Amino acid sequence: MSDEKSFNDEPELRIIDEHVPAALAGQRVDRIVSLVADIPRAAAAELVDAGAVTLDGYAVKVGKIKVTEGQHLKVDLTLLPKKQLPQPESNVAVEIVYEDDDILVINKHAGIVVHPGAGNPTGTLVNAILAKYPEIGSVGDPFRPGVVHRLDAGTTGLMMMARTSRAYEALVDALSRRVVTRRYLALVWGHMSAITGVIDAPLGRDQRDPTKMAVLSDGKVARTTYEVRQAFNVPVDCSLIECGLETGRTHQIRVHLATLGHSVVGDVVYGGARSVLSSPRPMLHAASLQFAHPVTGQEMKFSVDLPQDFATVLAKCSQRVD
Repeated sequence: MSDEKSFNDEPELRIIDEHVPAALAGQRVDRIVSLVADIPRAAAAELVDAGAVTLDGYAVKVGKIKVTEGQHLKVDLTLLPKKQLPQPESNVAVEIVYEDDDILVINKHAGIVVHPGAGNPTGTLVNAILAKYPEIGSVGDPFRPGVVHRLDAGTTGLMMMARTSRAYEALVDALSRRVVTRRYLALVWGHMSAITGVIDAPLGRDQRDPTKMAVLSDGKVARTTYEVRQAFNVPVDCSLIECGLETGRTHQIRVHLATLGHSVVGDVVYGGARSVLSSPRPMLHAASLQFAHPVTGQEMKFSVDLPQDFATVLAKCSQRVD
């Protein structure tokens, strides 16, 4: 979620009931179902075949039908075929920073998806963890076992997982009570108007593109703090900032910074990809993590250095002295 998301944050919707936005007018209905339900096109086609998709109250017979703006789309996800539980995969690399009988702390690498989902059925962090710690399969949600929060595929750094049910419940509760400290480093375009600040803007699904998040007046509460660490003007104005999550909404840091006009460098989704300072991914790194151990109560503190790709991009930035 997030740029990370706690999975008690938003219960999985079983019925999708929406009106087609202008941005999706003219698209095939099976593609739209795939987008709004976050499922593969093949699964969307199976829902159509099962009679689970209606437009303006009438069952859709074929997925290639194109929709028009304002049509009433309803999708019954309870008719989805049963998903296969994630399987252990020993060939997926994972870096364990800390482990004990109840928890894991992981330094996630770039490009790794946290758990299986649409378009990523295998090769995820969960698959790797199951190979090392098979007992996690029975902890929490069986389709994303052990996962209490996540990082986007392009985000690197620290995240915690639960090895036992008691740890899972306690960590989910700690996240909901906002007593877990998560600090990120982000390289953003431009110079912030203030050295420190709080971005308080509710977030929800972008009405024009359901694969993205956006600031919405009726969205969920989302708060991000920031502090400028360094400001650069070579090769272009940009800033290294430290961000803190007071909430953990999907893509939170990326959307909040983009809304201020300071997109994360390399973020192709939210306007951060520019040739003047090319980057292989969004320059966002979960640098530190602090929380009370869910069983012993001991204060746990972790930090990890910038990964090499982030350090390489940052090394191209400097402050010109006139």
